[in-house]
Amino acid sequence: MRLFLLVALVVAALIFAAPWLYHDFELAARRYAVKGVDVSHYQGEIDWRALRQGGVRFAYIKATEGASLRDPRFAENWQRSHDAGMVRGAYHFFSLCKSGAVQATNFIAAIPVNTASLPHALDVEQMEPCPNGRRMAHPLAQIGAFLDAAEKHFGQRPLVYTTSDFYEAYFRNGWSAERLGKERFWLRSLHRAPSYGRWILWQYHNRGRRDGINGPVDLNAFNGSVEEFEKFAAP
Repeated sequence: MRLFLLVALVVAALIFAAPWLYHDFELAARRYAVKGVDVSHYQGEIDWRALRQGGVRFAYIKATEGASLRDPRFAENWQRSHDAGMVRGAYHFFSLCKSGAVQATNFIAAIPVNTASLPHALDVEQMEPCPNGRRMAHPLAQIGAFLDAAEKHFGQRPLVYTTSDFYEAYFRNGWSAERLGKERFWLRSLHRAPSYGRWILWQYHNRGRRDGINGPVDLNAFNGSVEEFEKFAAP
């Protein structure tokens, strides 16, 4: 009986403490030397110097979404991250409701010209239907159109950020093995390294903590050494 009560107390304590412990649970990414964050206006005002001094090596900053939306803090985050010496790239949240070409135009127009950056990124994870109940007929073709237009403009092909659900639903059977090997993926898999595709960036936490950000933030790891990251980050 005493053992049962002790086990019950331990389990209850763990359940109670889980929300606080979760923020600091980063065991899965300890083997990777280069870590970063991705942010949007949801993080509010960011102290970029504190973030950089805390060991964050890179940041991806949301710029646009769909055909016309702009993140209200993008311009501020883009400039202040640069002033703090942060290596950064921008990302676009892809909508299955608008053409890839139109969305690429929105993204390209939002990025300041002649600014060095990481390869930009295209976030493709939307699984919900559009407001009219429909979804584009050929999403992979539209995703390809965005990537081609952005690569032509910036001189670097964007990374493709996605989740396991989207990857299995579209990429695995929609693109050939050769095409999957050509694209550079940024994959989401909380705590465990992604097992569903080859990746260059891994989003391993969705509620991490970092100095300079008041609240939770997504954490990412680069799949390689510091030297390999420097090559990846070179404009």
